[in-house]
Amino acid sequence: MLTTDVPTREQLVRRASELVPVLRRNAAWSEENRRIHDDSIEALADAGIFRMRAPARFGGYESDARTLVDVAAELGRADGSAGWTASVYWIPTWMAGLFPDHVQDEVFSTPDVRVCGTLSPSAMAAPADGGIVVNGKWGFISGAPHAHWQVVVAVRTAPDSEPMPVMALVPLSDLTVVDDWHTSGLKGTGSVTTVAENVFVPADRVLPLGVVVQGQGGVSGANAGSAMYRAPLLPVASASSVGAVLGMARAAFEAFLERLPQRKITYTDYGSQAEAPLTHHQVAEAAMKIDQAEFHAHRLAGLLDARNEQAGEWTVDERVRARADMGMVCRLAKEAVDILASASGGSSVYSDVAIQRIARDVQAVNLHALMHPNTNAELYGRVLCGLAPNTLYV
Repeated sequence: MLTTDVPTREQLVRRASELVPVLRRNAAWSEENRRIHDDSIEALADAGIFRMRAPARFGGYESDARTLVDVAAELGRADGSAGWTASVYWIPTWMAGLFPDHVQDEVFSTPDVRVCGTLSPSAMAAPADGGIVVNGKWGFISGAPHAHWQVVVAVRTAPDSEPMPVMALVPLSDLTVVDDWHTSGLKGTGSVTTVAENVFVPADRVLPLGVVVQGQGGVSGANAGSAMYRAPLLPVASASSVGAVLGMARAAFEAFLERLPQRKITYTDYGSQAEAPLTHHQVAEAAMKIDQAEFHAHRLAGLLDARNEQAGEWTVDERVRARADMGMVCRLAKEAVDILASASGGSSVYSDVAIQRIARDVQAVNLHALMHPNTNAELYGRVLCGLAPNTLYV
């Protein structure tokens, strides 16, 4: 068992803030090469970012959701792709802590282990002696180029039982990586496709997905008493994701104000864009939307942290509101970025102007199936109208 001094929230946020220069310096390289720069990965590891959702007995910090939001916001402020990738690692790293303790011993034996994953059951699993054999592929696997393990989801079929989605831990070395991440946004995340071809997974590295989604816990004895493992999967994933999006909006605000003193409004008599009343309205509206996004991010984190401390079963309303808050962060962040990008003029289309990359990154987030604002708003409204959720992902 490792022992470590667990940094406070303030210390971790300060560490993340200190990473801003290196992450920003490498952002263009990451976008061009479609994966996070190795130096950025090393810097994130040195700052303890990859330990934040690892079990304490392996030197992890078991950070609460508010800390995740505030740290990811700093990372996203530096580079949307780096913030997104770090946030995505937190989710399957947490999931790894639900497996049997001896499986965790193997996974977390790698210092600063990085676990990627997905919730999409786009593969099939067949029973085999001592486990399952998996065939299929998974897309959008953020951080796969630097990951050691992947949490995969597959549908287990057997002649004597109903099909059942399962999640399994698989070393990246057992999978084929397809370099197909050619996109308009979040280009630096390396969200490639991974493929399983007759991959055998031992039974002790397999869990029913439904158990995890419903928050019924895993089979880890050592982590059973940890508050971090008392929540259902979707609220955990939601709270882990929103900080990076908030950070992207803050980055756009900073980028706009940095260029503002040097900008005129072409074909007008404004010698400075900062003098135009329209600019005042745009900056104020964007700032207020970012403040609103922060409110929803912190409300989501507060719900998760409070419920983890209380234990007990989550209500459907709480689960759905977690997704609604996530959707609102995405919507408000994009609206703020859109305002600032629109006000940035024709010169902002050049690739060395940060705001064009930020706008593409936040657009990509808003298209994510689980983060899409309209999908989450519809789900929330449906439940408020007295109907049951029309998805298992709550």
